[in-house]
Amino acid sequence: MATYVTVGSTGVRVSPLCMGTMSFGSEADFDTSATMFRACREAGINFFDTANVYGDGASEEILGKLIAGSRDDLVISSKVFFPTGGDVNASGLSRRHIMRAVEASLTRLGTDRLDFYFVHNFDPSLPMDQTLRALDDLVRSGKILYPAVSNWAAWQIALALGTSAREGLARFELIQPMYNLARRQAEVEILPLALAAGLGVTPYSPLGGGLLTGKYGVGTRPASGRLVDNELYIDRYSLESDYQTAERFAAFATEAGLKPATLAVAWVMSHPGVTAPIIGARHPEQLADSLAALSLEMTPELRSAVAALSPAPAPANDRTETLKPSRS
Repeated sequence: MATYVTVGSTGVRVSPLCMGTMSFGSEADFDTSATMFRACREAGINFFDTANVYGDGASEEILGKLIAGSRDDLVISSKVFFPTGGDVNASGLSRRHIMRAVEASLTRLGTDRLDFYFVHNFDPSLPMDQTLRALDDLVRSGKILYPAVSNWAAWQIALALGTSAREGLARFELIQPMYNLARRQAEVEILPLALAAGLGVTPYSPLGGGLLTGKYGVGTRPASGRLVDNELYIDRYSLESDYQTAERFAAFATEAGLKPATLAVAWVMSHPGVTAPIIGARHPEQLADSLAALSLEMTPELRSAVAALSPAPAPANDRTETLKPSRS
């Protein structure tokens, strides 16, 4: 069973894995979604993440049906930003869109509040404080409990935190960056920011869209999969070095007697700045390998050995030499 962890400075206790429901209503029908939901609950998972655009709203609708009997035992997050219709105002982070989108999400989920509400991307078209004030109003009305942010750069998150502090607004309490062995940019500034500011972190894509499941290598591709069929993921993991990393990682996991997916999730989960990686699956067999990360002991030695399989990202500053104390 899961050992619960605290989300940043909120006091909210969640399982160390979060179930992402992007597949609900698209790649997984209701019955398959329900089977995976039950498997998560049996494993002690109490944290479920969705978004208004997943399955064109079907993910929220299915999740809403599944949580109906246990809503108060669960922590639920959803998101706003991407287009939800053909109207010119049906996207972005304007006050208008946020207020309309949250009502639609609450209706689909059959709940009166969201525990965490993510802005799903950065909106450069309007002042940041308009978005932050809209989120603060939702907190004051009780429709969301904590604002959250996904896919923003560290400087954007830091600017938002400063603005919220200055203006007395509810601040972001949870961030959702992409983080896996092949995409480690979050280690440079986002994860250190989270540790310094007391923010929760729920990284998405710990398996790299399937890249780190043992099915991919320099000259190896499965017959189907996101990195074969989905243009977004094909573009996201298009570097030769991605597949070199995947090949080295799969060989390491096999030698260690571990499922690659289990090891990949456990590695992300072991970072001190991470609260709960978001796992996802199209069917229960895939989900089982990710849930197994709950019982894998990630020692410092094992974490370092896995990290050595991929290039570490460059430091945040432009000084790479070792600074030595002066001899004056």
